[in-house]
Amino acid sequence: MRIAVLALQGAFLEHEMMLSKLGIDCFEVRQLEDWQQEKDGLIIPGGESTTQGKLLRDLGLLTPIREAIEGGLPVFGTCAGLILLAREVEGNSPSAPVPPRLATMHTTAARNAYGRQLGSFHVESHFKGIEGDIPMTFIRAPYIKEASEEVEVLSEVDGHIVAARQGNQLVTAFHPELDDDMRVHEYFLKMVKSR
Repeated sequence: MRIAVLALQGAFLEHEMMLSKLGIDCFEVRQLEDWQQEKDGLIIPGGESTTQGKLLRDLGLLTPIREAIEGGLPVFGTCAGLILLAREVEGNSPSAPVPPRLATMHTTAARNAYGRQLGSFHVESHFKGIEGDIPMTFIRAPYIKEASEEVEVLSEVDGHIVAARQGNQLVTAFHPELDDDMRVHEYFLKMVKSR
């Protein structure tokens, strides 16, 4: 198994370290040439979704990655990755142009949804398909405000959807790569294996 990690900006190194601990081969995607390599799945890290979206567009990666996901490539997006995969996003400035996104998941994401006072927080909560509570670290996190019927809600915190799955797509509003618990990554790798 070989996993591509989008390495344009954000917490990609932490995902790579998590995959390494799990004995999984991975490589960084920084340009179109990198994307041509054989891969079984893709991780889109947390960071700044607007910056990542613009870089995806400018580097010619937006369309090939979107087509691969729509073609069934398993993808795991954390925080900014959740925003990049969402069809709709709330919380952008009304006067600003809509930043480029992959927009492959039938969800509406609320950006920076917890506000600056709750910019970062940590909880332990249930995640459907994983036994026992898991640690969840939120950093200026989004959440899913709306999801279509084909989206399976995997976790909610304070009434907000913070993890969901739609077919080959998995998203979390929190950063599992920043905790020692490997079960969310293991969940994604099971998705990859079952493809």
